[in-house]
Amino acid sequence: MTESRIPPDPDFALRPWKRLGVVSLAAIALLIPLGFARYKVDRPAPVDEHATFVGAASCNECHAKVYDKWMTSYHAQAMAPATEATVRGNFGDATFDYFGTTSRFYRKDGGFWVRTEDESGGLKDYRIEFVFGVYPLQQYLIRFPQGRLQSLTVAWDDVKKRWYHLYPDAKIAPGDWLHWTRGAQNWNGMCSECHSTNLRKGYDPANDTFNTTYSEINVACEACHGPASLHVAWAKLPAMARPASEDYRLIVSTKGMSPREQVELCAPCHSRRFYLREYAQEPGSDLLDHLVPSLLDEQLYFPDGQIKDEVYEYASFVQSKMYRNGVRCTNCHDPHTMRRHKEGNDLCLQCHRSDTYDTEAHHFHKRTVDGKPSAGWLCESCHMPRRAYMGIDLRNDHSIRIPRPDLSLSLGTPNACTNAGCHSDKSNRWAADAYGKWYGQARRPHYGSVIAAARQGDERARADLLKMTQDRLFPAIVRATAISLLDRYPGQESSDAVTKALQDEESIVRRAALDQADLLASEDRARRIKPLLEDPVRGVRVAAASALAQTPGFAPGETQNASFQNALTELKSALAYQGDFASAGYNLGNLYAALGNPTEAERHYKRSLEIDPLFVRSRVNYAMLLASSGRTEDAELQLREAAKAEPDAPAVNYNLGLLLAETGRMPDAVKCLEKAAAGMPENARAQYNLALAYRDTDQLAKAEAYLKRALAIQTNDAELLYALGDVQVREGKVEEARKTAKLWRAAHPDDLRAVEFETAVALRR
Repeated sequence: MTESRIPPDPDFALRPWKRLGVVSLAAIALLIPLGFARYKVDRPAPVDEHATFVGAASCNECHAKVYDKWMTSYHAQAMAPATEATVRGNFGDATFDYFGTTSRFYRKDGGFWVRTEDESGGLKDYRIEFVFGVYPLQQYLIRFPQGRLQSLTVAWDDVKKRWYHLYPDAKIAPGDWLHWTRGAQNWNGMCSECHSTNLRKGYDPANDTFNTTYSEINVACEACHGPASLHVAWAKLPAMARPASEDYRLIVSTKGMSPREQVELCAPCHSRRFYLREYAQEPGSDLLDHLVPSLLDEQLYFPDGQIKDEVYEYASFVQSKMYRNGVRCTNCHDPHTMRRHKEGNDLCLQCHRSDTYDTEAHHFHKRTVDGKPSAGWLCESCHMPRRAYMGIDLRNDHSIRIPRPDLSLSLGTPNACTNAGCHSDKSNRWAADAYGKWYGQARRPHYGSVIAAARQGDERARADLLKMTQDRLFPAIVRATAISLLDRYPGQESSDAVTKALQDEESIVRRAALDQADLLASEDRARRIKPLLEDPVRGVRVAAASALAQTPGFAPGETQNASFQNALTELKSALAYQGDFASAGYNLGNLYAALGNPTEAERHYKRSLEIDPLFVRSRVNYAMLLASSGRTEDAELQLREAAKAEPDAPAVNYNLGLLLAETGRMPDAVKCLEKAAAGMPENARAQYNLALAYRDTDQLAKAEAYLKRALAIQTNDAELLYALGDVQVREGKVEEARKTAKLWRAAHPDDLRAVEFETAVALRR
């Protein structure tokens, strides 16, 4: 069988195996946490050589009114020790049943306790150390060894005053990463950064321990304004003695801050993202100097950009027309209470004309129904529909979009009309028809249609997707998402789009382009990437280092290049910061494999699987590493374990099928490759390898059919044309083979193999 090569996902995909090849399941992507530690309060951790954290009480001396407002906020109540004043749940010997396990909440020794399932599946008593959040739900943190704090997945519903489970639909077993004793519920890595001030995670990968510290247990003044010691010292001087200072010697002064700067001040906690390092306020820095926000990925967002998974507000808001026109968070929210400035439509009518928008002529809903206020009258019901997270936490979609029930019909996206709480008993067709009667049938094209088609690799979306990558009328996050989908459309046009995007003014677009560097011509790739090793933004530099390391022909001598070494050091540091996640071991394994250090690569893959045995990506790439060194039995063992965890995963079956074919077990290989091809209908190489397996088991008609499928996806590919012509010759279809040879020759006139094949077929009878 011929070597199979599939464009690897960014950032690090191992090279294909000899002859058959194995494709990486995914790339380096510092998987983003959803969401104690030995801790030290009042730690004076300096951000620079002068400023230190002094605590919110220091602010109260001069800013009492603001301080009092903050004290009523959810920020102030983000986390607290478990006391009579802070615990809201029923610990009066209450019980909660979950798939046969009964948890009991009770009081003992002046504290709050729970008897619940432990990490081995038995029952154990735990003392509640901290409360986490306050409304609409409150969670409870328990101290574990090695400096960990774990969050119970049985939480308190403060609306209905009841206990409930965050995962009610299926039993979460003790070995599962989602179990409350495992990584998904670990406070140190999943939650702490956004619930305390001056958080330092303090993870030690060598000993697998945490020494997590913070200055204040909740989200206090300095979480946004930075360490305030210089400001406090300045303020304590007599007024006439204070040196002139536009920023009052604050690290972050919000006075005069641009809308974008303010939105990005909130973004580190109000976004789905991964951190590159411990966060510190650095005025004037790019958001991607500290973190990388998620794009509009399929698992997180509907194709039109509406919220799907738990993604918070940032990536939604930057899609909005409001953001484009300079609206900022504090136009709607008081920065200290977090409450809205006004309620109901009065909030929107701060900017929008009431005689135009606050009328039935605009939204076609009555103000009251049966004597009660109508939800349909409210702007947010139509333009900011809600979705529930953590079971009961209803959050508004901050993309503030015009309802599009027509897209619900074509794309399967939700719409405000049939949203829960409105007309959930009606169909999307009903909503689209009603909308059409009110506003007419004409609709503007929406980028969601292009993204939806591109996710499926629909060839008809190619031109529009390419245009979207360069069109500044689209939000930067939409353009970056379009670039992330270009790997569905390999070819010169996509290569050109990536080249242009590498020079874009938006860092998120440049980074997305680096993640698609495999689309660049191999002989030109390194030259295009190298300048970005010195990009002013850290998030771009580390992506450049990863892209360059996986570039074919990357010379070992170039690793001594100072720019590469500096960016590589930053990349390793970013991965090490996430070392408590399985994804970090996976990413480091891929990195060291790409750099030619299999010993370190194996160590990190193993570490990844220690953290989460069900992390399939590590198993697959670990298998590839093992196979590359001739340890095929060990490689197969890893792939079999991956198949147990995800039996229907196309990429797992693809890799296992290739390994089985490589070792001569063709019938079993065919079964696996059939599953893979069915699960990846848009992947030309999956169809190609199945065709080769059919060819080698004398199923020539099937082989021809799947090669034609592959060519429909990847038109005029030389390897596919060669394989098709070969199969047609074996079938005795000489005339068909001659047509294929001519097509190959026309598409690749300089390919000597095409000339030789055309000549050979011409001589056949």
